[in-house]
Amino acid sequence: MGRSWKILISSLLISSFCSSVFANDSLIKIPAGEFKFPALLNKTSVKVAEFFLDKHAVTNAQYLAFVKSNPNWKKSQVKTIFADAEYLQYWPSDVSFGDSRLANAPVVRVSWFAARAYCESQGKRLPSLNEWEYVGLGTYKGQKTIQGTILEWYGKTSEWPLPQVAKNEANSYGLHDLHGLIWEWVEDFNSSLVTGESRADSALDKNLFCGAGASGAADPADYAAFMRYAFRSSLQAKYTIQNLGFRCAKDKE
Repeated sequence: MGRSWKILISSLLISSFCSSVFANDSLIKIPAGEFKFPALLNKTSVKVAEFFLDKHAVTNAQYLAFVKSNPNWKKSQVKTIFADAEYLQYWPSDVSFGDSRLANAPVVRVSWFAARAYCESQGKRLPSLNEWEYVGLGTYKGQKTIQGTILEWYGKTSEWPLPQVAKNEANSYGLHDLHGLIWEWVEDFNSSLVTGESRADSALDKNLFCGAGASGAADPADYAAFMRYAFRSSLQAKYTIQNLGFRCAKDKE
């Protein structure tokens, strides 16, 4: 079999797989509720309205379809103000993620701007920090809390290629991989700590000014949560990182 035929068959298989991924995509309805931020000093509850959230992180196959329809997000064409030099670094070309094992793995090395643009193209948005933390407290069978799952993940060496999405058990909300696969962008990722020019940061939550190590937190022992806040606060919107991806949310209609 000639090389051109092999390339054609490989492309058809990946295209077929991409269609399958899209067909299985769905939003999960998240009921309204409230929770306590581990890092919130006054220990008051945060209310979250009903919303919808993707059951798993956006995959390479899904993001490839977006890039093909929106060429300005090809890695050769994206503006440096919207993504750093490592944007989609592991893709061998503008319109291919190469290794077919990556098709159903979460797309990573995407900036906040890129994640936001993808969600908008789907008629969705990025989840807020409150929404993400709310569903992130969902438990798994046989577990009263998710702390064990998180700490087990933190203790492992990062895998590459990343495993496929939704391979692990869904949590009590029906959502996969909120912990244990990748970190995820949220809309207001930089509102936890002072980000420099605080007078211009309307989303700033000043109750979190001393989040890391605060003895007055709702749960001072939940250092996994403190690490999430610290990680988010270290980011800039154009950053792309090898284990940072995203999923999309949608308001109740």
